[in-house]
Amino acid sequence: MSLITAGIVFVAFSAIMGISISYIFYLYSFGTISSAFITASVVFGIMAIGGYTTQQDLTKFGSILIMLLIGGIVATVLNVFIFRSSSFDLLISYVLVAVFVGLTAYDVQKLKRIGAGIEYGSTEGKKTAIMGALTLYLDFINLFLLLLRIFGGNRR
Repeated sequence: MSLITAGIVFVAFSAIMGISISYIFYLYSFGTISSAFITASVVFGIMAIGGYTTQQDLTKFGSILIMLLIGGIVATVLNVFIFRSSSFDLLISYVLVAVFVGLTAYDVQKLKRIGAGIEYGSTEGKKTAIMGALTLYLDFINLFLLLLRIFGGNRR
């Protein structure tokens, strides 16, 4: 994929994602949305700084988090179609918040390591930056949506 194509795909994906989650303004009050957004922003920022500055290798931690993410997706699907339990849904949301908090630190550290090995200004470096931005974007969006589910007591 060329650099321009990667950039266009990232912008298009972000726009489509923004449009597709705009329904939250219909489902939730502005106070709930802003509380979830501020919380997600603060947590994301703290974990990004933590992932960037920590000397601890998070590689093993990342593979465990990815397994937990897959388990959370399976549990969510089972809950939607079989269990239909609001308590289980809330538990899954808390677990997945913890997963995405950890994945944020892991992804930032991974990108820091990748960036250290790429020549500054190279096309490969720019493509890696776009893919890294997409990864962190997805971490943030998922964290925000999960917090919105948890804070959603003020649904309209």
